[in-house]
Amino acid sequence: MGEDTNTKSHRVSYRVIYGDTDQMGVAYYANHLKWFEMGRNDFMRKIGTPYTSIEKSGLMFPVTEVACRYHRPARYDDEVVIETSLTELAPVSLIFSYRLTRKGEDELIATGWTKHACVDREGQITKMLPDMLEKMKESLSPSAPTPQKKKKSVRTF
Repeated sequence: MGEDTNTKSHRVSYRVIYGDTDQMGVAYYANHLKWFEMGRNDFMRKIGTPYTSIEKSGLMFPVTEVACRYHRPARYDDEVVIETSLTELAPVSLIFSYRLTRKGEDELIATGWTKHACVDREGQITKMLPDMLEKMKESLSPSAPTPQKKKKSVRTF
């Protein structure tokens, strides 16, 4: 896995294995969510707050919402670059945004985001520890797309 050193976003790469593909020869759609998780875990490790330390402190960040927009397929043996940014942060929640591209190209494979709650071991919403929150604030990148306010949509088809 390759990675970058930018403090506001993090890149890690993953090579698509045969077991990631479906009968059509493309990466199965749910794998994109696993790749989001891979990017998120590496991002948290990079900023000095690995999930193991979060859990040792008695906190967890379960996914409460997820979105993924598929642009182009990833295929067997493609090297996918997973770019992860922390784009929203509050004392009890956080949102990560993702861009998946083919290595060596700027071809977009998928974009998306995950929203997480901060909960204690009993699953009750709780505030992040002050030092944890401060460390994450330093890595906040508001430039990536995040969920928009819910509005009524009009179908045009």
